[in-house]
Amino acid sequence: MKLGKGGAFFKPQYINLFGKNISIDNYPTLIGAKDANIQFTTWNIDKWDGKLDIGKYVLITPGVRIMAAEHITIGDACMFAHGAYISDADWHGIYDRSEPVGNTKPVVLKDNVWIGDSAIVCKGVTIGENSIIGAGAVVTKDVPPNSIFAGNPAKLVKVLDGNENFVSRKDFFSDPKKLAEDFDALDKYSLGENSFLGWIQSIFWPDKTN
Repeated sequence: MKLGKGGAFFKPQYINLFGKNISIDNYPTLIGAKDANIQFTTWNIDKWDGKLDIGKYVLITPGVRIMAAEHITIGDACMFAHGAYISDADWHGIYDRSEPVGNTKPVVLKDNVWIGDSAIVCKGVTIGENSIIGAGAVVTKDVPPNSIFAGNPAKLVKVLDGNENFVSRKDFFSDPKKLAEDFDALDKYSLGENSFLGWIQSIFWPDKTN
């Protein structure tokens, strides 16, 4: 795996990698959870040499699965809500169900795309810059820039004003010093009641509900 600089990784023990040719650029935010692991998979067996390229400033939350047998490209500042699924393959033959992978077509997400909770992006799809995929949507065809698509199959529900100045996660990282200070303040607040004794207890008698 190739990983850029910076970024934040919450509960990284729940981030799973399978395969090679996985690349994540600078300043990602990845949030794992015990009951909803993040999974990045590339299929690198026989004739297949899957690739997954993820850009800068991405946000990937619990339960997201991204699986590439050919090539998935994700642009800068993309956001993935809980349980989103991206795949460039069928993963089985249509007529020969014992055939691994099946049909493949590359998937491309342009910059600043937002994939909603439990949405599915299927093989061969390109999603244009700034577009949003609604929760639970199933995307089987290309999505133009500056659009909101929702439903199964996903259809256009709104056209965004492309002349507006979108504020993306790239802007969020425009002042790294201030961002680091904000993260430190958040850590102090969330860990304020911790103690040395509590740390010892967490090692030898962990709370199984966490």
